[in-house]
Amino acid sequence: MKKNLMKMNKITKNNLITYGIVVVAFIIMQILVTSGNISSLLQGLLVPLCVYAIAAISLNLVVGISGELSLGHAGFMCVGAYASAFFSKAVGEGMPGMVRFILAILVGALVAGIFGIVIGIPVLRLRGDYLAIVTLAFGEIIKNLMNVLYIGMDSNGLHFSVSDAASLNMEADGTVIINGALGITGTPKDSTFTIGVILILITLFIVLNLIHSRSGRAIMSIRDNRIAAESVGINITKYKLMAFSISAALAGVAGVLYAHNLSTLTVKKFDYNTSILILVFVVLGGIGSIRGSIIAAVILTALPEMLRGLSDYRMLIYAIVLIAMMLFNWAPSAINWRERVKAKFKGKKQKTDKKEAA
Repeated sequence: MKKNLMKMNKITKNNLITYGIVVVAFIIMQILVTSGNISSLLQGLLVPLCVYAIAAISLNLVVGISGELSLGHAGFMCVGAYASAFFSKAVGEGMPGMVRFILAILVGALVAGIFGIVIGIPVLRLRGDYLAIVTLAFGEIIKNLMNVLYIGMDSNGLHFSVSDAASLNMEADGTVIINGALGITGTPKDSTFTIGVILILITLFIVLNLIHSRSGRAIMSIRDNRIAAESVGINITKYKLMAFSISAALAGVAGVLYAHNLSTLTVKKFDYNTSILILVFVVLGGIGSIRGSIIAAVILTALPEMLRGLSDYRMLIYAIVLIAMMLFNWAPSAINWRERVKAKFKGKKQKTDKKEAA
């Protein structure tokens, strides 16, 4: 009993440290913005930093905790972004801005989560490279579908077309909401850095509590040994689908935040490269490390812009940082060094505790 309580206290302590890092970073950035010590370029990056942090946390739930390789994460962001932007445009000024944005977040998360379930039911029967290829195909299908989708609205309701805006056959005062490759224009810019940080904290709360719950332990047991997990009665499909759909819904939230930070939303942002970029955040931050995903997403998103003045060497330095992070996280010698440092500090702490007790 005492051992379980100590373990629970350690988990709670680690979770509180993670929340604290986010809150402290938010306070520091707010102080820098208020005092004018941060450039307008970096201020414009604050919301995208939150977007990528949420996306990295949600993907780590699939890659790190569930142990499946997904390359279609940008597709779920795209679904959430378009669903929420469509909702905000359709509602317009009919309700207060904050209420509209909260509902848009719920709509984006719900639609992306439904897509996660629909895609996950057949796809999660696959493993390894096959799963990666199918999720990659899903992301490309979504992108190409949005490129040819036209939706308008008039007094008769919604009109759909996959050819051009003229084929919608709307009334003269009708409004085209989704305009194919041109996307959605005029989305309310409701996203702020404060809201982004709140959504990061909510995402952390959901993911960390899931990981340390009974369901999370079942998901990790499937990752570690599928046959052993199945032999003790764990429903493989149920728990893999749970992780996949929750990850998709949270990716949809990241898409909502992204869509409401821009006046024009186009599908070209949600391509294969974005999925790979988010996967890079997860791998470099440490597969299974939620805190590492946030740190990697922030550093690797902000670094190219911070180095923009060094135009000739910017990408060279960026590549060096990528290699350094990879070696620090995954090189055996670096892992052994970190363990030695951790053991050293732990030994010093135990000596201090003994002295205080004496």
